Amino acid sequence: MMRPEHTPTLTSRLPEVGTTIFTVMSALAAEHGAVNLGQGFPDFDCDPALPAQVSQAMADGLNQYPPMAGIPALRQAVADKIAALYGRRYDAEREITITAGATQAILTAILAVVHPGDEVIVLDPCYDSYVPNIALAGGVAVRVPLAMPDFRPDLAAIARAITPRTRALIINSPHNPSATVWTRAELDGLADLLAPTEVLLISDEVYEHMVYDGRPHLSASGHPGLAPRAFVVSSFGKTFHVTGWKVGTVAAPSALTAEFRKVHQFNVFTVNTPMQHGLARHLADPRPYRELPAFYQAKRDLFRAGLADTRLRLLQSEGSYFQCVDYSAVSSLGEIDFCRWLTTEIGVTAIPLSAFYRDGRDQGLARLCYAKRDETLRQALTRLARL
Repeated sequence: MMRPEHTPTLTSRLPEVGTTIFTVMSALAAEHGAVNLGQGFPDFDCDPALPAQVSQAMADGLNQYPPMAGIPALRQAVADKIAALYGRRYDAEREITITAGATQAILTAILAVVHPGDEVIVLDPCYDSYVPNIALAGGVAVRVPLAMPDFRPDLAAIARAITPRTRALIINSPHNPSATVWTRAELDGLADLLAPTEVLLISDEVYEHMVYDGRPHLSASGHPGLAPRAFVVSSFGKTFHVTGWKVGTVAAPSALTAEFRKVHQFNVFTVNTPMQHGLARHLADPRPYRELPAFYQAKRDLFRAGLADTRLRLLQSEGSYFQCVDYSAVSSLGEIDFCRWLTTEIGVTAIPLSAFYRDGRDQGLARLCYAKRDETLRQALTRLARL
């Protein structure tokens, strides 16, 4: 006698997680032929030298497992780059790890240091992977709102949130979604705040080369009060316009890196070999990342100039490749409904800021991405001129 099929029931590790707003809005954009300024990825190609260098690595037979922490040449190139830009010399062998993108890097850092019941402070609004990562580690996310209306870090609120159970704090500068950039005074204040504690820092710096108006990126790796307690995360995908390659880095003191690699070796083990060799060769020339601020600032300025002719109110865009807008002069719809309407009726897709908050708070704000070809931005601006 045949038994009926039976799939065992299970209790979800992430019961509150569903399909992301990015997937939903991108599908809606495709359905309606909208210009998709929702998801944060370029619609232009990378430097052709980079895939050529990867192809050469493949042709050279560099196709087997690399060392778990990353090939020595790439780790050394990353260490040299950090030293040149931010003034701290990490040991390439013991303090630099190549990861399968920044998202894996952040998850791995959290799994390495957070034990069940530990608290991790996140600053709302925040990138959507942080809180699920904390949940997977059995930790408790403690949300501290950024100070409005400018999305600045509220050091007094962070201080109030620290308890004996606080294990780590996650910061992100340049910030997604608000496009704000931490100042030296804010980093100094954070260092003073954390100095008497054992709280670790996870510094998400994937947009490090997208800071504008002549301002430098201030990395936690370059701050003597923060670097000794920090995992500093960066992304080749963001820097070199190859988001689909999913290759990132983590720089951390050797004691932290040792624990990080214990988890890394069992959740990823290692990262695509020929891409690592191609990236190592590409980093020999610093011009591509040194020229990136001017490249993206030109796109930001083009986009902001066009948006100034609409009824959308522009928030600051100090860094990253995002522009947030206040649409209250255009519509009284909630953020999700407004972004759906903008996609279906105007033909431009944005992301509601409420997607970056746990409580889905509605402030009449939407996020647009300008990491697009100039002709894509002009097409979007022509449609947005109807607002």
